Amino acid sequence: MVAGDSWIRDGGRVCLDFVNTLLDRGCSPRETLPAPPELVGWLAGAGLLAAPGPPAGPPAAEEGLLTTAHRLREAIDRTVLTVRDGRLPAPVDVEVINEAGTAAPAPVRQLVVADGELTPGSATREVGDPAAALGLVAQDAIDLVLTPAVRRVRVCGGERCALRFLDRSPAHNRRWCSMARCGNRVKARRHQARHGAARA
Repeated sequence: MVAGDSWIRDGGRVCLDFVNTLLDRGCSPRETLPAPPELVGWLAGAGLLAAPGPPAGPPAAEEGLLTTAHRLREAIDRTVLTVRDGRLPAPVDVEVINEAGTAAPAPVRQLVVADGELTPGSATREVGDPAAALGLVAQDAIDLVLTPAVRRVRVCGGERCALRFLDRSPAHNRRWCSMARCGNRVKARRHQARHGAARA
């Protein structure tokens, strides 16, 4: 994460953090990537894009990249939740993710020990092109949906929140994107409701 980066990065996977750039999905969605500079800033903050310089192409190309990013984000969201629930994703979403993934550089394969098991992994690398950085996001989504970890993707139980996250808790029963945000808010509301009922 770079200095000044204000995006929420509690998803546990870069693809889920990318999905979470649309906030308050459970109520009135708020866009945090409204223009190309924000997209570039998010990719740099995620450690996927080398420090951005001046725009590389005409404004129309930048807007096209933003449209592609929004489509990719929603395709990842639908695909992850669908596969988590044991169903096949929509072909159009698979196509969007696969197309974006082709722009990613070849991964550097590594060994990873996760949850007491040896699994394949890849190193996160910075790239110099936003399309290639989006390709890395798509590749992370592909990796997630092809592993058992996808069954541990949760949607925050906060009333408005609905952020997506990978539940790595020992009992696999995490309910909130973050205790510091949604968990504490819900606890405070319950506390106020109990005390209000006691006074009544």
